[in-house]
Amino acid sequence: MGLASRLLHARWFARSPIWLFRAGLGSLAGGRLLMLQHRGRSSGEPRYVVLEVVDRPAPDRVVVVAGLGPRSQWYRNVQAEPRLLVSVGRRRDARARATTMTPDDGAATLQAYTSAHPGPWRALRPVLTEWAEPLARERGEPNWRRVVPVVELRLL
Repeated sequence: MGLASRLLHARWFARSPIWLFRAGLGSLAGGRLLMLQHRGRSSGEPRYVVLEVVDRPAPDRVVVVAGLGPRSQWYRNVQAEPRLLVSVGRRRDARARATTMTPDDGAATLQAYTSAHPGPWRALRPVLTEWAEPLARERGEPNWRRVVPVVELRLL
């Protein structure tokens, strides 16, 4: 497991940017990060996660990736309840709806991200391939990018 993957699996590290957003300072991330407020699928309690924005195809659409895979808690929660709140840039607690992109659209989004952000991609790629390559082999999928959950958030 690489350093980036170990850090993302460390709860303290993954949750550390949340205080920034909750304090109203999310705009310091320059729109590269967002905070998602979603509901626990079992508890119904509010949950928070900060994610990297991988695409911004329109002013009312933001795309994120379940970098730790389809078993990520936030991803499972938004599948169960796609209505959520998003804080990104200067927008705080904007109502939004989450939709998982098709495998082809998700793979194309990841490919575009590769070209647009080569530095961050070098850090993200090993995190994704660690779980996505084995999952793709298990499913008989030749392109591991097609098994990565890519989620579009439509701001309402």
